Amino acid sequence: MPGNKLCSPSAVPAVTNFLVRRQKSPGCLSRGAGGGDRATAGPEPAGLARRRRRRALGMAAPAALQRSVVAPAGRHTASLIFLHGSGDTGQGARAWIKQILNQDMAFQHIKVIYPTAPARPYTPMKGAFSNVWFDRYKICNDCPEHIESIDSMCRGLTDLINDEVKNGIAKSRILIGGFSMGGGMAMHLAFRFHQDLAGVFALSSFLNKDSAVYQALKRNESALPELFQCHGTADNLVLYSWGEETNKMLKSLGVSTSLHTFPNLNHELNRTEIEKLKSWIIKKLPVEAPKANE
Repeated sequence: MPGNKLCSPSAVPAVTNFLVRRQKSPGCLSRGAGGGDRATAGPEPAGLARRRRRRALGMAAPAALQRSVVAPAGRHTASLIFLHGSGDTGQGARAWIKQILNQDMAFQHIKVIYPTAPARPYTPMKGAFSNVWFDRYKICNDCPEHIESIDSMCRGLTDLINDEVKNGIAKSRILIGGFSMGGGMAMHLAFRFHQDLAGVFALSSFLNKDSAVYQALKRNESALPELFQCHGTADNLVLYSWGEETNKMLKSLGVSTSLHTFPNLNHELNRTEIEKLKSWIIKKLPVEAPKANE
């Protein structure tokens, strides 16, 4: 699919159809997007109406995110947050990976957390409600970012990180990343607001050409988390060139990056990719020796 078609309003039906095809393809368990408001009898209370308007603008106060959790087999000393792609759920992302690996992605010492994005109106689907981390004006890398909705979700995900810190996990022992939109969300969260995390991973993901991430890193003087990236060359939704450009830009701004290329892989995950990811996770979050008083 040529890049200019993805940037046009006519790309919306193609995106919707692609999600449907992906749902039917082997090894892919993406949740369909959509949904909407419940019908209400009579006029809404003023407070509820205001909350609905704020939510539609991406400004709702973040609520605690629903999550699916894979507990560590042993002592919990690190945490991994995996953000699903648009229209999916945390449970759906976990099930997808479990189907590919024939088991959960699990570790001896790492808790794996799959949160679910709250449903919100999604512009590429003509305003239909979908579980997305933020809104987009278009699925394209050369349009402005919907920064209000991105920053709102950064606050909600910060609460999730803080929950792990309250449980005794240092931020240097927390990784965050995800698939597609989830990887983009993770890059915003880590490189703009949580530069002391252990690392970031982005699978079939991209940042817009004038991303707020790039602007923040141009002013940055701190150490930055490492980025692990994977992308399929046959991806016709998030083009490989978009992921490659993201990698080059972040590297030029001081991020230690790796980009793993998968020939003929479309907008999906495969076993080799997840096994590479697992190896990187173990490298970044190795097993810690028990403390003397434990």
